[in-house]
Amino acid sequence: MKKKIAFVLFLVTLSFTMVLRANAQCAMCSINAEQGVKNGNTVSAGLNTGVLYLLAIPYVMAIVVGVIWYKKYRKKNVHLDMKKEPFHLN
Repeated sequence: MKKKIAFVLFLVTLSFTMVLRANAQCAMCSINAEQGVKNGNTVSAGLNTGVLYLLAIPYVMAIVVGVIWYKKYRKKNVHLDMKKEPFHLN
């Protein structure tokens, strides 16, 4: 059992240490961004801002849902009247 856990831990560590470079931008976007920087246009700055907005929106939505859920379902000053008798689960 310990050998399996050690092997899985080794694989996870290995996957995080071996990072490969990936070009995840489409050809049109990369050409437009490169040409915009060369010509002095601000299109590339707008492209970067748009990417940051797309990145941030799911996190903001998750935080808002979490706060609403926490405020709605948290318990306030709940007093339980439990008997002092021992109970057995068997």
